[in-house]
Amino acid sequence: MSLLTRVSRVVGGALLRATAAGRHRCSKAQHHPQRVHSRLACAGGGRMGVGGSCRRGNTEQDSEDGSTAPSGRKMSTRSNNGCVGEVVEGVICQEDDLPKEGMKSFEFHGSKVLVVHHRGQLSAIGSQCSHYGAPLEKGSLCEGRVRCPWHGACFNVATGDIEDFPGLDSIPKYDIEVAEGQVKVRASKALLASGKRSKAMAKRDPDNSSSYVIIGGGGAGASCAEALRQEGFSGRVILITQESHLPYDRPKLSKAMDIAPEKIILRSGDFYESGDIEVLLGVSAEAVNTEDRMVHLSTGDKVTYEKLFIATGGKPRRLNIPGGELSNVWVVRSPEDANAVAAAAAQKEVVVIGASFIGMEVAAFLATNDRAASVTVVGNTSVPFENSLGHSVGKRIQEMFEEKGVKFIAKAGVVAFTENDGKVDGVSLDSGETIKAECVVLGVGVTPNTDFLATSSIPRNQRGYVPVNEHLESSIPGVFCGGDVAAFPLFIEDGEEVSIGHWQVALGHGHTAALNMTGQNVPVRSVPFFWTVLFGKSLRYTGYGKYDDVIIGGDLENLAFIAYYCRGDKVVSLASLGKDPAAANYAQMLQQGKSLTKQQVVDDGEIACKLKC
Repeated sequence: MSLLTRVSRVVGGALLRATAAGRHRCSKAQHHPQRVHSRLACAGGGRMGVGGSCRRGNTEQDSEDGSTAPSGRKMSTRSNNGCVGEVVEGVICQEDDLPKEGMKSFEFHGSKVLVVHHRGQLSAIGSQCSHYGAPLEKGSLCEGRVRCPWHGACFNVATGDIEDFPGLDSIPKYDIEVAEGQVKVRASKALLASGKRSKAMAKRDPDNSSSYVIIGGGGAGASCAEALRQEGFSGRVILITQESHLPYDRPKLSKAMDIAPEKIILRSGDFYESGDIEVLLGVSAEAVNTEDRMVHLSTGDKVTYEKLFIATGGKPRRLNIPGGELSNVWVVRSPEDANAVAAAAAQKEVVVIGASFIGMEVAAFLATNDRAASVTVVGNTSVPFENSLGHSVGKRIQEMFEEKGVKFIAKAGVVAFTENDGKVDGVSLDSGETIKAECVVLGVGVTPNTDFLATSSIPRNQRGYVPVNEHLESSIPGVFCGGDVAAFPLFIEDGEEVSIGHWQVALGHGHTAALNMTGQNVPVRSVPFFWTVLFGKSLRYTGYGKYDDVIIGGDLENLAFIAYYCRGDKVVSLASLGKDPAAANYAQMLQQGKSLTKQQVVDDGEIACKLKC
């Protein structure tokens, strides 16, 4: 049985079909503008002060639970949105309503269009981030890109193309013109309704014998696979994932633990089929032979590659202590894990080991709506998030949890799990105390999933990460690595080799790797940006680096604050809650190679709200 035949049975067959059909292109005749028409048509789809002060609170409810720029101010006749059906056009506002330099949303045919006036150019794009629908008008505009205020995704204001992550889709770009004091927009009704678009993908060319192989079906792997096709690669693209699901939105697992797997799939099977991307589900890589350019699979099959992208992610740590393998001692890495925890914890006494992001998100979910009978968090620091967010922020977050009934045991080590009839019934601490537990969830970090490289010539550092250069290529030519398993040079830290296990970083790595696999020589220049949602409160964080002091602006007590993390006189990172777009603004500043000073934030604790490009 051939590899393709066997795997097609694993994934249902449809994902492995390859055709030689080229991209569907519109004819020139289809660009003739009309007021409204039903035939298939093609429509294109400086400095700025932050408008108003930063908002208090989190009213957005994060839903956790290429054409060129128009010349001057004339309507663009070019399109980057493909054939999109019915087109509408009309007056969106008066010229006097336009921002002099900045962004403003306007209602148009039941949707909103974001008009951007930037560096003397006027453009109209989708008004919402394609990730979770954040209003881009509330974001940050700089260097021709608008950055989402919630999670940091960036979009080109001239084309709508996504240029930094999270998310995978671009946003629509619409035609715009100013005539006789009126601002007119021409747009696809379908794109107005959806607010997002996928970039066109190349198809498989049977005459192209090249094979690009991706190991890992997380965010980095998914991003790389579709970016290869978007960049015109027409050889085989093979995505290998040990999970039984197509790539999904992993950050939701610890925030919405009872969610059905099909609700968080990033792309449908039809999407991968349309891009001739071969997906091998339930298959893991067992070894890589770089001399023969071959990946050995858990099925016994082998796949050859011309170029390889390794993005196998992390493995949740387990505690090597007595009782560590008892039933009802859980980790959270897959939808099955999350769903099992939600079911096992229902109306049970739950102990969460670990007081950082995964542990705290799990605790918040289980403590909401009394899903668990009780929730106790055991941490090895004095307050949650102490190492990442500092003592003051961690203490206030702990108080918020305690108000919801969550109990904390600080500076504690776990030495054993006790059992009753083969199931965990208690957590023994190094203090001698034993806590009753009917369900235990471990949130004690991850290790890089790179053991399968032990027999290969691909080097790993002492911690098991794969060192790569600024193009994400390892020391073995043609072998790239990204996401949680990569040790890469971070440009905002002068090229220091770091490993960052965040969703936004993983998606960015996949995209950058694809660009470089197709020969574009693009360095990694994404500013780390991550977030957590706890009891409906969304905390943003941007930047990176060790800090020796924390300056807090705003109102920490009322959870409307900005925390500045300083190393010497430099602000290396920032966390905010209820102060959008502070984090987006500072990410833009870091992107430009600039930073705030400690004295600046001492003088004005809300300076991040007021930053200009």
